[in-house]
Amino acid sequence: MTINRRNIGRSGRLPRRLAAAVAVTGLALGVSACGSAEDDPAATGGGEETGGDGVSIGLITKTETNPFFVTMREVASEYAEEQGVELTALAGEFDGDNEGQVQAMENLIAQGVDGIMVTPNNSSGVLGAIEQARSQGIIVIALDTATDPEDAVDATFATDNFEAGRLQGAYVRAVLGDEEPKLIMLDGTAGGTVDTFRHDGFLEGFGLEEGDPAILGAENTQGDQNTAQTAMENLLQRSQDANAVYTINEPAARGAYAAIEARGLTDQITIGSIDGGCEGVQDVADGKYAATVMQFPAEMVRQGIDAIVQAAEGGEAPSGFVDTGSVVITDNPVEGIESEDTAWGLDNCWG
Repeated sequence: MTINRRNIGRSGRLPRRLAAAVAVTGLALGVSACGSAEDDPAATGGGEETGGDGVSIGLITKTETNPFFVTMREVASEYAEEQGVELTALAGEFDGDNEGQVQAMENLIAQGVDGIMVTPNNSSGVLGAIEQARSQGIIVIALDTATDPEDAVDATFATDNFEAGRLQGAYVRAVLGDEEPKLIMLDGTAGGTVDTFRHDGFLEGFGLEEGDPAILGAENTQGDQNTAQTAMENLLQRSQDANAVYTINEPAARGAYAAIEARGLTDQITIGSIDGGCEGVQDVADGKYAATVMQFPAEMVRQGIDAIVQAAEGGEAPSGFVDTGSVVITDNPVEGIESEDTAWGLDNCWG
């Protein structure tokens, strides 16, 4: 093995990488090859040459199939190649597969990567593996979903989910105007940081506190379309006068719309959502729900790669929370809330 400046890097890196050169032999990793993807036109921080030759980075997503994470993996593959970074992409087998993410983390530690970007299945499920990685000098960045505690990782690159929820709530409340609100909430998974931030942000933007009688009902949907449709059907059986619906993501919004349409209540109820996937933006263009708040997964991985390369080459390590932005997408703008139309959304969507 040739030893040069980049082999040495920051303190402690050389022994780990030498060990990895042996340890990686014979490892049967569930590594998935990533294809290329079109650049996200909304990207603002990526594309800068960072000189990542010799730097190795692992990316662990929640699943391989969710379009949000597919976009992350494709953009990471393309951007890593541009920067000369060696990328290993792994994933859990299903949403909520903490054990699979822990195993992926252990595999990357054995490889001796310089940094790991992970979208934790929940805020605390992989904390032990993260601590193990950081104890060996590996930079760990959470993408999309913050850990609890947040400083369990070096840094988090994600949507400010409270702000995204606040924008969603403010928009839906503005659409109601003087109408008395009667709200149904389709949440994600109990205890998840993303779910909690979006839920709380929506209520603040909507102008309600938890427990307000205007909240007619709430159900967890795990962000799944079919589960959301069933939940909405059940909630509408006892709350047919609802006029507003919060959804944790666009699959949940599609499930809500299917239930509302079946009851002939589409003109009565305003649905808001979050994601910014191309299917979701098209749903807004088709009038299935009023607005979605777009987030930018491509920007999360580009900024994460840049930060790890910088640290691996002796620069400042990343720290804290980095908001990668959110934008309201609607064809019916309201006063006081900045938004883009669905044409812009379709030009900048993911998935």
